[in-house]
Amino acid sequence: MARCLVIGANGFLGSRLTDALVEAGHEVTGFDRFSRGTRSFASSSVTIVAGDFLSTSDLAAAVDGHDVVFHFLSTTTPATADGDPTLDLRTNVSQSVELLALCARAGVGRVFYASSGGAIYGPQTLPVFSETAPLAPLSPYGIGKLVVERYLDYYAATEGLASVSLRISNPYGANANPSKRQGIIPITLNRIQRGEPVVQVGDGSMVRDYIHVDDLVRRILRMVETEPRERAYNLGSGRGHSVREVLAAVRHVVGRDFPVHVVPKPATFVDHVVLDVGRFVDEFGDDHDLSLTEGVARTWAQMGMTA
Repeated sequence: MARCLVIGANGFLGSRLTDALVEAGHEVTGFDRFSRGTRSFASSSVTIVAGDFLSTSDLAAAVDGHDVVFHFLSTTTPATADGDPTLDLRTNVSQSVELLALCARAGVGRVFYASSGGAIYGPQTLPVFSETAPLAPLSPYGIGKLVVERYLDYYAATEGLASVSLRISNPYGANANPSKRQGIIPITLNRIQRGEPVVQVGDGSMVRDYIHVDDLVRRILRMVETEPRERAYNLGSGRGHSVREVLAAVRHVVGRDFPVHVVPKPATFVDHVVLDVGRFVDEFGDDHDLSLTEGVARTWAQMGMTA
């Protein structure tokens, strides 16, 4: 059993990870602002630490006494980082580096960092991206992720801080926050729920690697229970789907058509990202993931909707 701290425990991925860690028998502390006054995770045995990620003293108090720290909090999204690159640097990047310094001083055994399995690779023409592919981010969001990964290397070399970069593809599930404008599947289902037009970015040809959050968390748990050999892992389905295919799967699940509003694709968006997940599979074993349609159906059902 490990003493685990989840930074961003009230977020989409952090909350699902928090519950899964508790179910697996770990001692879990959840750090977040909890500004909405509610908890996104279900477990009642989590030690809750309400604090501000931008407060070094809050982070220092939270980190103390933990074996494993999961850094699953971001102050920006791809869209907000695009809108103000300096905000990402001033808040997200700088405080992530501060967190790593605190972890090193506190003797944390390992840090798991929620990096990017898309933006960090940038606009390359590779059919699939392995962990050894060049890291050539173009967007401020991807650049920030790469900077933090490099600081993980720095603290490993200078302080012996063990760390793993989780290059997560496009996770989706029922409790994603649609107000963050991140994740086509939850956003689309939420708009259909509210009777609003669905937004399609670009001509529908953009390809991404989608993974249901349940499948993603199951992978991460195995990495906690068996010490990882590598410093970075792609965490995705290993399969690519275009935006058109995603919307077709949604139509199939909800059982009806819906209006679509097409908006231009931002210049920093990557056209094609599919992850090579062979490194993870070779070390931790394969999974029987949900198909895209199965995952969309589970998300729709968990939102309380039926076709």
